[in-house]
Amino acid sequence: MKAPSVAMPRKSVSAALAYAVLTLIGILFLVPFVWLFLASVNPSASLAVTVPKSPSLANFKSVFTSDTTLTPFANGLLISGGTGILTMVSAALAAYPLSRYNLRFKRPFMYTILFATGLPVTAILVPVYALFVQLNLLDSFFGTIMFMTATSLPFAIWLMKNFMDSVPLELEEAAWVDGASALKSLRTIVLPLMLPGLGVVGIFTFILAWGNFFVPFILLLSPNKQPAAVSIYQFFGQYGSVAYGQLAAYSILYSAPVVALYVFISRFLGGAFNLAGAVKG
Repeated sequence: MKAPSVAMPRKSVSAALAYAVLTLIGILFLVPFVWLFLASVNPSASLAVTVPKSPSLANFKSVFTSDTTLTPFANGLLISGGTGILTMVSAALAAYPLSRYNLRFKRPFMYTILFATGLPVTAILVPVYALFVQLNLLDSFFGTIMFMTATSLPFAIWLMKNFMDSVPLELEEAAWVDGASALKSLRTIVLPLMLPGLGVVGIFTFILAWGNFFVPFILLLSPNKQPAAVSIYQFFGQYGSVAYGQLAAYSILYSAPVVALYVFISRFLGGAFNLAGAVKG
């Protein structure tokens, strides 16, 4: 009878210690965000976390120009959006036979895809650059989008297959009996039922493309074609000088499209799969 009374205090101490550690970690993650918001409204911002004496929107006004924000954001949305759409379409078409058919080389192919997810993109940029020069794709939005789509496909296919496995095969079999083709069943049955999975793949691909600095920096030569991920580095001057206030304001604007996309997807495509009742009876 005394064992529970001894175990309860120990459990309480362990829980309190765990909460204390998590609180400390949360504070450490919160400090950079606090500095970001305070520095964005501070005309004389520095690396120190200080409350501005006279907050103003001067930093936002200085960075919100056509050359600094609007054009790079439009380029970034074009590259990231194009990469996300092409990746979702290609990953869905590639994941469908891996999910629905017993292919002979299915397991080695899946292991190859898993291995490809760990390859660093920077290691292949030199031969890719030479190939783009020969194909006249250098400084091209199309070439950049195609390359970023190719590098995003391995992990996207792996994710898409796992989500597609959650859709019951019986629903497609019923459509096949009615004369539907595999492509039609994919378009009208499988994809609508795995919209949350498509949202996850889309957000993941968009965020990776939106934050990619190295690939656009190498493959896009014209300054008017550079996305926001590259333009943000213009606030770092020579000899270590940094416009901290403008950098903080630009960083907040830079994060807005990703946050907006996440809110939109979680609002309209959120929720878990609820397919249990679809195959009853």
